[in-house]
Amino acid sequence: MAQPAPPLIAYTTVTPAVPEWLNKGDNAWQLTAATLVGLQSMPGLVVIYASIVKKKWAVNSAFMALYAFAAVLICWVLFAYRMAFGDELLPFWGKGAPALGQKYLISRAKIPESNVQPFYPMASLVYFQFTFAAITLILLAGSVLGRMNIKAWMAFVPLWLVFSYTVGAFSLWGGGFLYHWGVIDYSGGYVIHLASGISGFTAAYWVGPRLKSDRERFPPNNVLLMLVGAGLLWMGWSGFNGGAPYAANISASVAVLNTNICAATSLLVWTTLDVIFFGKPSVIGAVQGMMTGLACITPGAGLVQSWAAIVMGILSGSVPWVSMMVLHKKSTLLQKVDDALAVFHTHAVAGLLGGLLTGLFAEPELCRLILPVSSSRGAFYGGTGGLQFVKQLVAALFVIGWNLVSTTLILLAIRVFIPLRMPDNELMIGDDAVHGEEAYALWGDGEKYDPTRHSGWNNNNAMSSSAAPYGEELIAPSPYINGARGVTINL
Repeated sequence: MAQPAPPLIAYTTVTPAVPEWLNKGDNAWQLTAATLVGLQSMPGLVVIYASIVKKKWAVNSAFMALYAFAAVLICWVLFAYRMAFGDELLPFWGKGAPALGQKYLISRAKIPESNVQPFYPMASLVYFQFTFAAITLILLAGSVLGRMNIKAWMAFVPLWLVFSYTVGAFSLWGGGFLYHWGVIDYSGGYVIHLASGISGFTAAYWVGPRLKSDRERFPPNNVLLMLVGAGLLWMGWSGFNGGAPYAANISASVAVLNTNICAATSLLVWTTLDVIFFGKPSVIGAVQGMMTGLACITPGAGLVQSWAAIVMGILSGSVPWVSMMVLHKKSTLLQKVDDALAVFHTHAVAGLLGGLLTGLFAEPELCRLILPVSSSRGAFYGGTGGLQFVKQLVAALFVIGWNLVSTTLILLAIRVFIPLRMPDNELMIGDDAVHGEEAYALWGDGEKYDPTRHSGWNNNNAMSSSAAPYGEELIAPSPYINGARGVTINL
């Protein structure tokens, strides 16, 4: 006898409640953009720093970036986020408070001192803005690689985040006085690049120089690995500038396209100048040209036309090149201060250039898509455009002045308790003395350099045919790093 069929059970699909204000597309893009920016630091700049420095400093340089990324995140959610994007305390500073409460993080994102209210939760905005703060500290670190006391760096990171970064972020993005005045900084030309370049240069002055032997000869230990980091940096910039409008909108699309156009143009111009004046293209020079292009387009990425992005790329590939190759040699101050990775040239000069060019090329229709510059226009478009250029200049002077003074005071306070520079015996040894670890232990001490091990270099440090045409090898000295910056060129 057949058994009766089991009774049918009705299952009800429960769909989680979605608030009316949530736009899933905007939220997905914002989290994606935040992840792209995070990858620029981890592992992007970690890899670049580990590979572009002398072999004995690979671990220390990578660790400085790794530590900064982690330390900034914890300080950010404990108090710094709301100093940059919270309620006003001063016209240039917000009231610090935690960004950790569940009720706060699942509510609709809002920057209270501005009219910005994206269609996703606060948690997305807090994390997105963290990645910007983290990369700023990591860029700054490039100026003091190879000699800053790691304990001093560990103290410097949270102090600089609080007393420098949050001021620029609140003033220009969080509803501070520069925001309401209508200064344009689309995605961080001033808040990030100008600030990190000026602060890095200032920090390099107070920390002091590397050992004389390191300044004279500081070869990258792995050029190909450096290119991997550079690729992550370039591709991650689509999130850097594409996430700036806080929505998956038209402005984000324009910003992503312009970002890549400017970077490519700048790289090609920088490389062309290298060929003209040095006789061969440099891979390291190309990466520097890429960086200056990315930094230059950032303050106006979604607000300039694409032809203007090409113009900005031409200038970002040439003006910082001249400042690095020509003016560096002629300036006593620039030669005295040991800015290890030339952050002043690649970020401060490029960021300032981009901010001023945005004051010229900001297109009125594109400006109407973004608050608070909806009624703005660049000087190129007439009307009130001349005033916009003045605003850009004044804001740049404020960022330069604040970062110079705040960085100086922070480092002077730290050195009361912790030496800013490592002792010479640690500087001679490098990673093994500072961390008890080496990047390439099997290769031995990087200071025990045997030129016969590198087929492209003879005993006179002259390039042989095996290193042609670039003068750069996978594991070898780079004449570009050692000799090109600060070369006398008669233009």
